[in-house]
Amino acid sequence: MTITLKTDLCQILDIEYPIFLAGMAGGPGTADLAAAVSNTGGLGTLGAAYMEPEAIRDAIRKIRELTEKPFGVNLFSISATDDNTRMEEVQSELNQIRSSLGLSPKAAEEVRTPSYFEKQFSVLLEERVPVISTAFGVLPEPFMKQAKQAQIKVIAMVTTVEEAILAEQAGCDAIVAQGSEAGGHRGTFDLTNRPLGANIGTMALVPQIADRVKIPVIAAGGIMDGRGLVASLALGAQGVQLGTRFLTAAESGAHPSYQQRLLRSTEESTALTTAFSGRPARGVVNKFVEFWSTNGIEPLPFPTQNTVTRDIRNESAKQNNADYMSLWAGQGLRMLTSGHSAVEIVKDIIQKAEAILSPE
Repeated sequence: MTITLKTDLCQILDIEYPIFLAGMAGGPGTADLAAAVSNTGGLGTLGAAYMEPEAIRDAIRKIRELTEKPFGVNLFSISATDDNTRMEEVQSELNQIRSSLGLSPKAAEEVRTPSYFEKQFSVLLEERVPVISTAFGVLPEPFMKQAKQAQIKVIAMVTTVEEAILAEQAGCDAIVAQGSEAGGHRGTFDLTNRPLGANIGTMALVPQIADRVKIPVIAAGGIMDGRGLVASLALGAQGVQLGTRFLTAAESGAHPSYQQRLLRSTEESTALTTAFSGRPARGVVNKFVEFWSTNGIEPLPFPTQNTVTRDIRNESAKQNNADYMSLWAGQGLRMLTSGHSAVEIVKDIIQKAEAILSPE
């Protein structure tokens, strides 16, 4: 078996190296970061799931000002409505945290989370982005058809072999196999009977998916350096997706307190939680996660829980207090570095991978 960094996926997407920036929504994934990864030969991705449509348009245009290379935009492909049935119970718990932050208590009023998906997708079509990636499911058939007609490449995140097969059948050009080590939200399509999502480790998941689909596989979860890249290629992947590795990059939009907490954390620091958004996600355990793991109260479903906790997360950021932020991160935290640019990070990964593949 010959392992090469010039995989077929590089040719399909017109990139130099099989390195993908994860679509980190909510602030960490900036236009500057996406452009830097693309400029260095990988595929930068804008995490746009929470962005208003016109803000996405502005970010896409900024990326294009910074790079002429291909890039992607990531959205949540999910049909979800707010569930206010236990609002009083949940707000009562959240008000305890609000009190500790000096926030006024919130009444148990119904919330309505704006639904932007169709308008977000329309912006991606209008701006003719090179790549659209999705989490929580594949693009619905009408949207997939429009993307194909516009010659946009489509990538979906999956967490099981079954999901990978569904993504291939739906017309995806490639898939991200997200192992349980990965930071942020689990990409599991259907959470029925598995409230924390499917959690198969990257090393077990990637080869099983690669054996059963014909489209390229991108490995994700715990990959932080050239060793992880080479190992993933050996397992049958044609590329790797990294998110946590770029959270402390110079171009990262992650809050300074968030970054500081990551740099003090280890492989034992993270856990899966539904406390912040109502969907399972891996992040560094802090006071917010601990509070919800012991209070016996089930968070509201996504996106309602995400909406009702937003004021707490925002105030925590204003106070430089990482105890109540969502500190999404994977399990490779000891391999994080501080002060390096995305360009330096990508180059280091490639250099170390090449050294493994072609030792002197």
